[in-house]
Amino acid sequence: MARTPSRATGPANRTPQPLPRRRTPGDFVKAFLAFVALLGLVVGVPAALASSAGWPLPHRMPSLDMVQQQISVKVFVKLLTLIVWLAWAQFTACVLVEVKAAVSGVGLPSRVPGAGPSQLLARQLIAAVLLITATAASLAPGLSGGQHVENTHKPTVAAAQQLPGLHQAATVAEAMKEQAAAQASAALEQGHAGDAEAGATKFYRIHPPEGRHHDSLWEVAERHLGDGRRYHEIYQLNKDRVQPDGSKLSEASLIRPGWIMEMPADAHGGDLVEMPAPAPKASPALQRQIAEYAKSGDHARPAAEQGGGARAETPATPSAGPEREAPSAPAREQAPQAGAESATASSSSSSSESGFGLADALIGAPLLAAGVLGALGRRRRMALWQSAMTAVAGRRGMEPPVPTGADADVHDALLIGADPEAVRFLDLALRGLAASLDEAGRPLPVVYAAWFTATELHLQLAQPSGEPPAPWREGRDATLWRLERTAGSVYDHVTPETAAAPYPGLVSLGTLDGARLLLNLEAAPGLVSLSGPGAARAAVLSSVAAELATSGWSDRMTVTLVGFGRELGALAPTRLRHLDSVAVLLEDLGAEIQQRRAALGAAGHDSVLTGRTGPAQHTRWAPHLVMIAETPNEAEAAALAELTAGAGRLGIGCLVGVEGEGHRLGAAWDLEVTKEGILAAPLLGLELTAQLLPAAVHEAVVRLFATADAMSGPDGDDPGPAAHAFLVDITEQGRPAVYARLVGTYEIIGLEAPDDERSALLHEALALLLLHREGVHPLVLASAMWPRGVTDEVRDALLGRLRDWLGTDEDGSPRLRTDAGGRLTLAPSVVSDLDVLRSLHYEATEGRGARRASVRERLLTDALGLVRGPLLADRAAGRYGWLGHEIIDTQLPLLVADVALALCAHHREQDRPQKAIDALRTALASSPSDERLWNELLRATHDTGDESALRALVTELIGRSGPRGLPPRTVALLDELLPSWRGDAGPAAASAG
Repeated sequence: MARTPSRATGPANRTPQPLPRRRTPGDFVKAFLAFVALLGLVVGVPAALASSAGWPLPHRMPSLDMVQQQISVKVFVKLLTLIVWLAWAQFTACVLVEVKAAVSGVGLPSRVPGAGPSQLLARQLIAAVLLITATAASLAPGLSGGQHVENTHKPTVAAAQQLPGLHQAATVAEAMKEQAAAQASAALEQGHAGDAEAGATKFYRIHPPEGRHHDSLWEVAERHLGDGRRYHEIYQLNKDRVQPDGSKLSEASLIRPGWIMEMPADAHGGDLVEMPAPAPKASPALQRQIAEYAKSGDHARPAAEQGGGARAETPATPSAGPEREAPSAPAREQAPQAGAESATASSSSSSSESGFGLADALIGAPLLAAGVLGALGRRRRMALWQSAMTAVAGRRGMEPPVPTGADADVHDALLIGADPEAVRFLDLALRGLAASLDEAGRPLPVVYAAWFTATELHLQLAQPSGEPPAPWREGRDATLWRLERTAGSVYDHVTPETAAAPYPGLVSLGTLDGARLLLNLEAAPGLVSLSGPGAARAAVLSSVAAELATSGWSDRMTVTLVGFGRELGALAPTRLRHLDSVAVLLEDLGAEIQQRRAALGAAGHDSVLTGRTGPAQHTRWAPHLVMIAETPNEAEAAALAELTAGAGRLGIGCLVGVEGEGHRLGAAWDLEVTKEGILAAPLLGLELTAQLLPAAVHEAVVRLFATADAMSGPDGDDPGPAAHAFLVDITEQGRPAVYARLVGTYEIIGLEAPDDERSALLHEALALLLLHREGVHPLVLASAMWPRGVTDEVRDALLGRLRDWLGTDEDGSPRLRTDAGGRLTLAPSVVSDLDVLRSLHYEATEGRGARRASVRERLLTDALGLVRGPLLADRAAGRYGWLGHEIIDTQLPLLVADVALALCAHHREQDRPQKAIDALRTALASSPSDERLWNELLRATHDTGDESALRALVTELIGRSGPRGLPPRTVALLDELLPSWRGDAGPAAASAG
């Protein structure tokens, strides 16, 4: 948006001039000393070396005898002299590079390879020399004092709104308003803007070039102004503006994705945006409630009157968020991680703007999406195994039903929004904290809330708990502990077996200034109420229930849903339960609270947090979180309030939906959601963008879980793989134009190898499309290739290169296509060995092979010959992370096992047991835990009549069975085939049986 101030003294896009600076005697002294130092280093060092040490290299080519001789003192001195000469040459090169950039005033200094400290020293000395000249004004900021990086990286979280009775700081909205006013005033004083007709400025969102996370001032000027030398204009217009990630621009800093840059009026190209307006202030009703709260309670009294330490059950209410501090890591190290959160916002906005119609609620909820997607994958894998283990011969179908319509959109939104790495970090950080405190003999502190950003995790403690264990650090005050994501790797060794989840009740409520708030429902000192319109309230409750059911930072947990969410049990049948009324809940809850109090007393613990460290951490103190959809009556409300008073130390939390305004049930914390999706927590001093799971998305998620069980049933119930899988023409006439081998080493036949720089991306994108013949959403492909986010331009450029690489068919149609729903699909002429494997199996068991034994044998043998190893066996480390969301790791071994079992049955019918054994052994290399393969191998070995081979196989089976022993079906089969197997195999066989 153009600036249109009332006064304009000149063109808004004039080239900014450096402000004159008065030189002081100190400047002249610094310049003289810097000149002497430069002269000594550049001229004095080589002169001293030449006069004292002479020529360091030998005067003739060294021979083998010289190399084998003992190193003398003279030779050692010569080597040291050579090293000094090389260091001098590097420093001199840095001086020349810096002088050229400073004198010319064009561009940023080039980097001398491997000369970071040397180039920094040269830059400082030259800056000091030029400090008394006009040239110094054109140097990059920070030359005189070194490179200052503290302003280029700040946490995403803004200074939090404070509770009344604390520091009385301004709210975030007020701070943003003051900041916007100050920036407008500064722009007027500097004369950067004129009226709209006289040459107003523009605002662009920065999108770095393809394959990079950063941009530079020179490249931005070259791209948008046509001349990189005009980068000074962009710097002067933006140097004091706080960017969306909290950073400020310095002339030498890298430009990050998502920054909003003001450009001169003649700028062109790029993503033109409106100037962001300051955030709205808190509503009058919220301000009144905060003011009333400030007049009462212990927090309103002076500290001297409050006495000593607070009790664990009634600590001070948590502040709204973590502090804004200078970071400890350079900006460029944090930028890739910061891109994750901005990528989510970018994906969300782009989906809505482009008309893709995906569920923004899931795209903007990375923890919820990751949990739901992980649970869905586990359900599908379980359904596949159950189908394989319980089906009879001739079972049809290996593919779960493919989502369509709204379900497909929701599934795509899950794939785009899920951030499993964030879930993993959160889980390890919390478990690692518990392990560190347990090792030090310290109890777990009570945590009311957590703020989670792309770069840090902040825990809001109920009261000061001493110094946090490294690498945790204290935040703004003693009630905030913080951990940077770059430091979380120290907990990579922590596992659920070594440390229990300390705060499983943390659940996402929404976002504020780019930070995600997780409230610990388990630690609430009483009831938590949620009011607001029915639909919005239900969306919040649904989101909370779904995230608790699938969260990856918890162990055992019970989530009770009262009056809603019976269908959500499909997400986690062992964790979620449903009750119809509050009356039933009160009866169960009263008995449970008595049991927990007695158990805590018997164990000598003051709270469940104490019981989550030490020897009992894996056997007790699982939380019980209750959510009630409708307002209880007065009697029920009173009973609930009495039961849950101080229940936080028992591991019990209760969130109650409230109809109407002002009805608070005497709750400890009140939450209110508006129909616009704003979640207000007056007593916590918060206004968040709520995390919601709207009714339509809720229903689609439930359908995804319901259809996950729709695997193959008895014959006739399933329409066969043709309805689910992509089948190819396996005759000679169906030879594909492009053939990719995915089972084993990744190879492509029929295409020229792309250039080295983009080969890995193109191969990975093609593999994703080959595994999803039903189509892949462009945003899903982008999130798979770049999990930390990427711009639309980079995504579209990759698709363009992929389309060019795949080329066209003989009829001129492209091999990479877009279907009516906007998803990317491959032409039938592009085929993988996995497609051929499925087609051969189907044709052998359901097609021509079902009628002719010879054809069936040939097709099954060809199918088994395609198995060269695991899927994409040579994939590069760090890539193909999207395979974690797939179920192909279960599908492929089961498909190979089905092929081998069918071929084994054919060979046994033909009285060829050895060929049956060979086929089964081939399949066992891919699916070693498939019970069906081992049982058929026992039968085929028994068919050979070789009892010694059968006994050897029994011994092998017992050795592989482990402490759980042999499966019951295998034991029954052994009793039939070899009745003496228990006694012959010894005690191990008896225990296995």
